[in-house]
Amino acid sequence: MSKKKSLVSKDSLNFLERYINNASPTGFEWKGQKLWLDYLKPYIDEHFVDSYGTAVGVINPKASYKVVIEAHADEISWFVHYITKDGFIYLRKNGGSDHQIAPSKRVNIHTKKGMVKAIFGWPAIHTREPGKEEMPSTKNIFLDCGCSSSAEVEKLGVHVGCVVTYEDEFMILNDNYYVGRALDNRMGGFIIAEVARMLHETKTKLPFGLYIVNSVQEEVGLQGARMISNRIAPDCAIVTDVLHDSQTPMMSKIANGDIACGKGPVLTYGPAVHNKLLDLVIDTAQKKDIPFQREAVSRSTGTDTDAFAYSRNGVPSVLISLPLRYMHTTVEAVQKKDVEEVIRLIFETLRKLENKHNFNYLN
Repeated sequence: MSKKKSLVSKDSLNFLERYINNASPTGFEWKGQKLWLDYLKPYIDEHFVDSYGTAVGVINPKASYKVVIEAHADEISWFVHYITKDGFIYLRKNGGSDHQIAPSKRVNIHTKKGMVKAIFGWPAIHTREPGKEEMPSTKNIFLDCGCSSSAEVEKLGVHVGCVVTYEDEFMILNDNYYVGRALDNRMGGFIIAEVARMLHETKTKLPFGLYIVNSVQEEVGLQGARMISNRIAPDCAIVTDVLHDSQTPMMSKIANGDIACGKGPVLTYGPAVHNKLLDLVIDTAQKKDIPFQREAVSRSTGTDTDAFAYSRNGVPSVLISLPLRYMHTTVEAVQKKDVEEVIRLIFETLRKLENKHNFNYLN
């Protein structure tokens, strides 16, 4: 049996690696947004960027009916919070950074003078008393940048408010998994850019305006999506983000559902998800033989779906998630074939959407 041709080209993969390796901390996303827009520009008619850095590519900008496909661009990080007289640095979280993975990690401190290297220090195992060991917390983890005083730290350009990111980079594991930091959710940004590329290369003509949106500040409360939805005033929104794979050790299927990398996109049921739009996505997946999984949420999806759904007078919205292992670590991992199936599902759903598509439940 012949192997299915990959949707992801060599050029696309090169872009993905550069995009993942570039740091885009929440509130400081602009370098990543420039990379993303430069890749997207050949496939769109125009673009714009809002005041806080959300980037938008537009196809058919004069169309009155507007459809959004969206991901978020920001990654979790840290802020310099306190520099001791001995030159050690304590931090505050910028988004949901995991303090337990920090000890012994290498980081980059972003300053106006350039990048400053540092490490998360931690007492050696020989010096810790068994049974009385402290767990890592924001009260005891600290950075060491090789300085012996606060003045020496400040001379490097480091000050309270500087943002800190891990230096871990992109890799491919067993020719099967994409691995790196900030796959949540720059992999989504890659996916929607690839949808734009496919539309361009297949010469697909859409009967509506398509807004390819890479939002900022999702990790601190869906803020970029809220702002941009008010500006675009979309008629419907297809959001993509990541979701916990529950097949690895220490993961509870009762708490997280039975979600597996390699089994396709995950479609969400919940109050913010519009059922008629969800039915259209499911029907598309079934007719195009795209495998998919299902999850249910209680109140909110915890993604930009909620921001779009409840903006303005209500925007019919749907969430298509990518299964991911080890979220908010530096080794987030997704299966290559799942990435391709999410790209394909969004692409085919757009081809099925009609101009002025009616999502009214009562007619």
